[in-house]
Amino acid sequence: MSGHGAPISMTSHRSGGLAGTADIPGDKSISHRSLILGALSVGETVVTGLLEGQDVLDTARAMRAFGAEVARDDDGTWRIHGVGVGGFAEPDQVIDCGNSGTGVRLIMGAMATSPVTATFTGDASLNKRPMARVTDPLALFGAQAVGRSGGRLPMTIVGARDPLPVRYTVPVPSAQVKSAVLLAGLNAPGQTVVIEHEATRDHTERMLAGFGAQITTEDTAEGRIITLEGQPELSPQTIAVPRDPSSAAFPVCAALITEGSDVLVPNIGLNPTRAGLFTTLQEMGADLSYENLREEGGEPVADLRARFSPDLKGIEVPPERAASMIDEYPVLSVVAAFAQGATVMRGVKELRVKESDRIEAMAIGLRANGIEVEDGPDWWIVHGRGHGDVPGGATCASHLDHRIAMSFLVMGLATNQPVTVDDGGPIATSFPIFEPLMASLGADIRRDD
Repeated sequence: MSGHGAPISMTSHRSGGLAGTADIPGDKSISHRSLILGALSVGETVVTGLLEGQDVLDTARAMRAFGAEVARDDDGTWRIHGVGVGGFAEPDQVIDCGNSGTGVRLIMGAMATSPVTATFTGDASLNKRPMARVTDPLALFGAQAVGRSGGRLPMTIVGARDPLPVRYTVPVPSAQVKSAVLLAGLNAPGQTVVIEHEATRDHTERMLAGFGAQITTEDTAEGRIITLEGQPELSPQTIAVPRDPSSAAFPVCAALITEGSDVLVPNIGLNPTRAGLFTTLQEMGADLSYENLREEGGEPVADLRARFSPDLKGIEVPPERAASMIDEYPVLSVVAAFAQGATVMRGVKELRVKESDRIEAMAIGLRANGIEVEDGPDWWIVHGRGHGDVPGGATCASHLDHRIAMSFLVMGLATNQPVTVDDGGPIATSFPIFEPLMASLGADIRRDD
């Protein structure tokens, strides 16, 4: 039984060419941050294009619990009346963040330097995931955390009454950890400094600046140094959320491996810290092009066109690119199965502690579908068989992980035999319109009776 209810078995069948326009939902990372920073501002923040997946809806509910007014208009516009930095009220109930590691870690950071106490929980998957990576640096501000063994949810955070500014070096590349520390630094006096040896997605820094915080970023021999001046008054913003590149990965990759496909994905965010997958696919020989390049809300945006690419080649993905595409490795491994030769992915230990152990989950499923896979603690190699030679025919476990489920459903569109996932229910957490969108392009994905 999954956290969302009874498992929903789904099967993907070999399809003809995918064609049309894929209108992807809004970017999940920017949606979470819009709600949180809107809640920490004084006045009304207006957001259009917000991703209305369960993860983001859980964050909206959490912001209400901390005292912000969060409402959705009939036309899909969201309005957040914030309480200001340091203005969070103490929630009456436990904060349930569902499946969202991003949501819970960012919210913990946002409340850790306010004199309130909150208890967090999530679904079965989230409650297995490590939180010490966030609570350890939050303790430096003066916050206290009490949770289950191994630093797991449910967990209670007691916010610091007299927070201290922090200088913190992020031990592993993680935008969630960096962002939690920066959000905590908002209500600490003086300067909070975060140092990261490998650059991670920078939506938090861009949006903090947009909301009026004084924040600077400097690349040095020590690494990327981000300095935030504490206790600003954030100004409300009007935000148009770009489309999510992580969600776009699925119709894009499906088009590349499905014969006869030509799919346009408009308004995709191409933040350099997020677009590593598309660069990697082009290096593999994918027929992938950017049209109408522009900038919206401080983020680079373009329309992305993906066409069937029968001559994909395996490559070695540069390890330093991992942080810019960490969520896309599962679906990249599916494309790699249809390429000629080995695709080598290193420096990806973060995949071991996502919604599932994504390396293990994908390796087991790929092997079951006739693909040779090697894997180690922070690397894996997929030995591709080329177009038309991937057997398929297996049932794969999704492990309550939306990206695992969608990756194997993409795979089944081009395998010789159908591919089944045991539970597609978690897809709703990040991509609630995945099924109708893929069907509109011509994909044959069915729920099993």
